Amino acid sequence: MPRPLFDPVVHQPHRLRICALLVPTRGLPFARIREEVGVSDSALSKHLSALEAEDYVTVAREVAAGRRLTRVTLTPRGREALCGHVSELQRLARIASPRASSAMR
Repeated sequence: MPRPLFDPVVHQPHRLRICALLVPTRGLPFARIREEVGVSDSALSKHLSALEAEDYVTVAREVAAGRRLTRVTLTPRGREALCGHVSELQRLARIASPRASSAMR
């Protein structure tokens, strides 16, 4: 089980969605992520740069069938950060739940 740890880089909503999209894959094309997250090319590039700076994703540019393709992959460090962040959010949700509040009274 991942150690609960709030991660401000992953916490940003678009970055959280990007990381979550990448978890079950071996990487996705830039265009697919842009469509799924619903952001512009420039906004996605900025989010990917922030994630790449933390070594949470790798961004590989390749040529396939004569077309340039940018593929984004979640790194093991990125997976760990996402899992720890989600674990911390779950921990906070348990604390904030009405059941937890009534049990403390």
